[in-house]
Amino acid sequence: MRDGGEPHAHAAAPDGAALDRCVAAGGVALFPADTVYGLAADPDSAAAVRRLHELKRRPAEIPSAVMWFSLERALLALPWLGRRTGAALERLLPGPLTLLVLNPARAFPLACGEDRERLGVRVPALAGPLAGLAGAELPVLQSSANVHGGPDPRRLEDVPAEIRAGVALELDGGELPGTPSTVVDLVRYERCGEWSVLREGAVPASELRGVL
Repeated sequence: MRDGGEPHAHAAAPDGAALDRCVAAGGVALFPADTVYGLAADPDSAAAVRRLHELKRRPAEIPSAVMWFSLERALLALPWLGRRTGAALERLLPGPLTLLVLNPARAFPLACGEDRERLGVRVPALAGPLAGLAGAELPVLQSSANVHGGPDPRRLEDVPAEIRAGVALELDGGELPGTPSTVVDLVRYERCGEWSVLREGAVPASELRGVL
């Protein structure tokens, strides 16, 4: 039995319902995103988030993103976003981006690190082999499926063996692009239209200028 009370399971293809079951049971799942393989846990479960950090050997104070598997669910969960910021999310997502937004409600504190009023938001593009994840209804705290500071895995076989042995569920999406998401700071966007790229990844900054 693994963390979350489930036996270790492997699915041949991404399955949103299986991901929901694993996360709801308190397990950590290994899954494919539109960038690299990631780990997913219930963002409101301290035990599950602690387990995710242990698997990665990652300090708990480093913030993570919360991922939804549809833009509609993300926007419903973040009703405090202003009109300008909400419109930016609708233009940019779904896609290989992590958007840092204001979080005055201090929602999902386990994902926020030391600054509870900022939250990273992810909605992946679920094309082709990833389409099965569209059935996932629950948000997840997610981080790349590597040991902290290690290379980002583009194939399931690239994930460290100790991480694969410690998750409750593996979902195999085949070979992924292998470039992590671009991280964009939109914290000041609502008030004055300012934004910045904190990490350039799958989406170049030049492409964002035409959208924002």
